[in-house]
Amino acid sequence: MNPFLSADQQRGLVLASRSPRRAEIMRGLGLAFEVDPAPEHLEDGVLPDDPFRLPELLAERKCEHVARRRLDGIIIAADTVVIVDGDILNKPASDEQARDFLARLAGRSHDVVTAVAIRGVSRRVALAGSERTRVTFRELSAVEIAAYVATGEGRDKAGSYAAQGLGAGLIRSIDGCFFNVVGLPASLLLDLLKRT
Repeated sequence: MNPFLSADQQRGLVLASRSPRRAEIMRGLGLAFEVDPAPEHLEDGVLPDDPFRLPELLAERKCEHVARRRLDGIIIAADTVVIVDGDILNKPASDEQARDFLARLAGRSHDVVTAVAIRGVSRRVALAGSERTRVTFRELSAVEIAAYVATGEGRDKAGSYAAQGLGAGLIRSIDGCFFNVVGLPASLLLDLLKRT
């Protein structure tokens, strides 16, 4: 049980994600939940004018999709993007693209935006919000980038790195919520659940 939420606010939680990192954060918060992931194709074709709006649109879309197939529960969906120079760096399609992403981030700052959407199926509640964290990478050589990409750790991660793993060695500083960079801002999640 989470001490910051009532029993009712944490009853029937459903995580609409396959992400083991999001599940780990929720377990760390003392939350009991079921996993019912939204399909990945829901991310296709969503291109807002403002890249900072994309994760919220995707999180809401995932949340709504899972809520439609359930009779009850509080659905929690999230989406994370890495933004540099106004461009979105999604999960890399190949190791070559991962190397390109990391070379672009090396020695520079970028934004990590994670949105969380919550829908109470029987409560008629729909909430969403997002968290933005500024991450600065240290300078990286081509050899270091290739060595990190070869580990495979960043293959399924926005921006091609994992801040909670070997990728911590890429980072010089984080300004904002660390859990946001991992994929689920804990304080935002709790704030939204308190409103259900």
